[in-house]
Amino acid sequence: FPADRTTEIGQLISSYLVREKNLEDHTVHLLFSANRWEHVPMMKEKLHRGITIVVDRYAFSGVAFTSAKGNFCLDWCKQPDVGLPKPDLILFLQLSPEEAAERGNFGHERYESSSFQEKVLQSFYCLMEDKTLNWKTVDASQSIEDLHREIKSIAEETMQEVQNKPLGELWK
Repeated sequence: FPADRTTEIGQLISSYLVREKNLEDHTVHLLFSANRWEHVPMMKEKLHRGITIVVDRYAFSGVAFTSAKGNFCLDWCKQPDVGLPKPDLILFLQLSPEEAAERGNFGHERYESSSFQEKVLQSFYCLMEDKTLNWKTVDASQSIEDLHREIKSIAEETMQEVQNKPLGELWK
């Protein structure tokens, strides 16, 4: 999500990310997916009540990161998340790996190296080819105020477009 680190699964993920614990790559991927599935009942309940949910990362992030490791294909990485609630909008905040590395705390957690981030970026580009999903790319190097304005505008427009549409399932 990033992972909800309050659940037992989330605590395990957290200890892995801060390099306190080593886990096999397949296990890590499945734990991230399980952490998302833990939230599905709450997400569906809120959505059915008309509450808009904004998620910082989702299945796409997990797929992109795991597939960037090299010994995983995108299809395998997507399978554990098939059937999750389908987002009405996916905002991709684009920032060059160089600019990302200049931001605070970069390198503190696992996967925060520029060469790995470049591979992740290529995986995201492959995911964006799926025309059944509503991807919008936003320039994240602009000022916080301009970025906020653009995201708010895209989100409000999307909310208008989908307000009477039923909840879909991801990759089904």
